[in-house]
Amino acid sequence: MLSLANYLPAIFCGIVFFLFAGVGNAEDHPDKGNIDAKSFRCITEMTHVRQFYVDNLLGNRDATLAVANSATGGTYPAGTIIQLIPTEAMVKRDKDFNPITHDWEFFELDVSKDGTEIRKRGFADVVNRFGGNCFGCHVQARPQWDLVCEMDHGCAPIPLTRAMSSALQRTDPRCKTQMVSPEDAEALKQLDEALKQLAKPSGSQP
Repeated sequence: MLSLANYLPAIFCGIVFFLFAGVGNAEDHPDKGNIDAKSFRCITEMTHVRQFYVDNLLGNRDATLAVANSATGGTYPAGTIIQLIPTEAMVKRDKDFNPITHDWEFFELDVSKDGTEIRKRGFADVVNRFGGNCFGCHVQARPQWDLVCEMDHGCAPIPLTRAMSSALQRTDPRCKTQMVSPEDAEALKQLDEALKQLAKPSGSQP
């Protein structure tokens, strides 16, 4: 059984908050830019920062890294993409794209050896694989962190250990080279069991 002490309160949490669900949908915004399935690639080809990966779809990676590596936070530039696991992403859109989400758009992705498909995109209604509303988690981050959650940013924990997220990163099916170590295999097995527990109705027996 997973211990809460080992949970990773990182970028994508599993708490459902619908406080702003009625303010609109990013899918209805008239300007989606050029973000499509081809915007998302093998996660380990991005730049590794602590437990997650970053890039900038507009070519401004240095500005993205400056904020990601800042000890005091900051506002990420447009084009920033942040991923903890291959199937979820948050992308910073142009200024005033959506003030409620600080211009972040959330993506739920399907990934395979053939590439990426966007399963869901938006801001107030995108639900992750743990059943949690993405924006509901990120809105808990303290203001200086620009809605990005990490260990000490104020967001609630998720049932995902560091070993699990690292295993998911290293086994991204879009990547050319995959080596599933015994440690990664065990972490993925534990994740599968955790997801099964989360899927059980409340009050059901193990």
